[in-house]
Amino acid sequence: MSRKIKIGITQRVDKVDSYNEYRDALDQKMIDWVVDAGFIPIPIPNTLVDLDSSDESQPRLGGWLRELNINALILSGGNDIGNVPQRDLTENYLLAWAERNMVPVLGICRGMQMMGVYAGGKLIEVEGHVKTRHQLQFDDHNREKFVESVNSYHNQVLENCPDSFKVLAKSDDGNLEAMVHKYLPWEAWMWHPERETVFVKNFQERFKDLVHHGK
Repeated sequence: MSRKIKIGITQRVDKVDSYNEYRDALDQKMIDWVVDAGFIPIPIPNTLVDLDSSDESQPRLGGWLRELNINALILSGGNDIGNVPQRDLTENYLLAWAERNMVPVLGICRGMQMMGVYAGGKLIEVEGHVKTRHQLQFDDHNREKFVESVNSYHNQVLENCPDSFKVLAKSDDGNLEAMVHKYLPWEAWMWHPERETVFVKNFQERFKDLVHHGK
């Protein structure tokens, strides 16, 4: 597998009061997960967007994407949607760019939520999904594509699967856990594959298939 394929990864924003700083941040395990899959991870800064411009008009971020020749995206976890406008705008622009250019996208946790909201979905609060594990429910067609138990670190879920996506898996309490786009090379999971003690190979294989589907 070529190591020239570049994966742009969005980052959460942390406020560090002791230094009066806002910092882009990414779990080191996410970098390891992407490298272990055979790709080059490229963290995407949240400072390249102009909050006074529309989602479609972001020349700095658009130019950055062209210069680095990003081949696929991961929308990572962290930050509730609506709490960090810079990040929300960054990811909305990235999804519009990926849609126009048929760029593969994997959404993880908040990333799945963002993809769902972008597609017209609505978020609702959920209990019993923070710092725990639960079983996945899926039809027989998808049974061999996933493991049965996944981690969970979220307090919001999509109320329903958006019309442009189809359900891949639900949690044992019936909430949406994974979905795939009907037309674009986009897939999304509510669990964190990078937080597993040992990386689950079939998650990485699914990601590889997604990336190469878009090439």
